[in-house]
Amino acid sequence: MGIKSYKPTTPTLRYKQISTKEEVTAEKPYKPLTVGIKRSSGRDNQGHISVRRRGGGHKRRYRIIDFQRKSLTGMTCKIETIEYDPNRSAYIALVKYANGSRAYILAPHGIKVGDQLVSGPGAEYKVGNTMPLKNIPLNAQIHNIELKPGRGGQLARSAGTSAELVAKDEKYCQVRLPSGEVRLILATCLATIGQISNTDHNNEVSGSAGRSRWLGIRPSVRGVVMNPVDHPLGGGEGRTSGGRHPCSPWGKNSKGKKTRNNKRTDKMIVRHRQKKR
Repeated sequence: MGIKSYKPTTPTLRYKQISTKEEVTAEKPYKPLTVGIKRSSGRDNQGHISVRRRGGGHKRRYRIIDFQRKSLTGMTCKIETIEYDPNRSAYIALVKYANGSRAYILAPHGIKVGDQLVSGPGAEYKVGNTMPLKNIPLNAQIHNIELKPGRGGQLARSAGTSAELVAKDEKYCQVRLPSGEVRLILATCLATIGQISNTDHNNEVSGSAGRSRWLGIRPSVRGVVMNPVDHPLGGGEGRTSGGRHPCSPWGKNSKGKKTRNNKRTDKMIVRHRQKKR
């Protein structure tokens, strides 16, 4: 895994740094495990823009990922290819099970083509294997963690991330998430050993606005340069910082306000990510 830079022959290439994709072994996906994906362009079911600054971008096909790793519990699978997925930051791996079926999984960091993986309570402690939290030793790096048994992995799925198992008891395990939050998770939930692949993803520098457009990201205009009719921070003679607390076009404060609203699971949080309580 490495980062490639360019000679500054143009202003774009001066700062551009992208991944060399050394781990990727296949260019085209396994077609039976792909489906078409419809672009929303930030619109809701009524056609109104619900998420600004979205639209365009390159055409994609969605890769069906097996986040559960439970359909063939206990059966050994072999890694056939490691592929780039345009729908996520991490790489994915195509695995073939002993009965001939294939599936896509999130590729852990350090695995190679030909490695053997297995999932289930009897799995060996090895990078890429999936097992219940109660069977994983303390201080282990894990990813693709379930919140409810059988639902599939929901936590620590982006490139280069991993969580840490810090404590265990009969019913619950304490897991330190990438944000720093320590959370109680049922000991019967599954998790995969190791760190997610593409660890240098955060070191990439786009270098050009065009590359953002390929990803479906449209330009973002600051509120302070708009007219008063378009934004509460707009207007004024010459340059101004807005004269009020940063807010959205609809007047809601955009900095400092807590956005989490899930009191039902507050009891599962041992330590919050922002401060100790």
